[in-house]
Amino acid sequence: MATQEFSRSLPMMLYRALDRVMPRFRKIFNEFGLTEQQWRVLRVLWEHQDIAFNQLASATLIPAPSLVGIVDRLSENGLVVRRRSESDRRNVSISATQKGHELEAKVRPRVEAAYAELRGAIDEKKWTELIDGLEQLASMEEKN
Repeated sequence: MATQEFSRSLPMMLYRALDRVMPRFRKIFNEFGLTEQQWRVLRVLWEHQDIAFNQLASATLIPAPSLVGIVDRLSENGLVVRRRSESDRRNVSISATQKGHELEAKVRPRVEAAYAELRGAIDEKKWTELIDGLEQLASMEEKN
């Protein structure tokens, strides 16, 4: 099989798509004083009442050492709280505070509107195929 033309290679197509998609979300996050990584953490916490730190790292695709600082800043802003396990102090869980959930009520409608705009750019069948294809790629096992 011949090598894909550079401009149509999967990495370049993904980069170009991100360059079109992310600015609309970054604008929303910036308006609420959030970084993309903070948004990812909050988004997961809004779906889970309480989540173990290592599970949060896995769900957000943020390495644990980086996640510590992100959670620190969210905690300093009163948006999340850490809880150490009574039985094993190495285990830490994270949850959104009331203030964190109040932020969700403000941010989520704006993010959902941005998604609606993106989904409106291509027909529903292609959107579903795109998401399904990306899920298949993301679930591939790495070969050494």
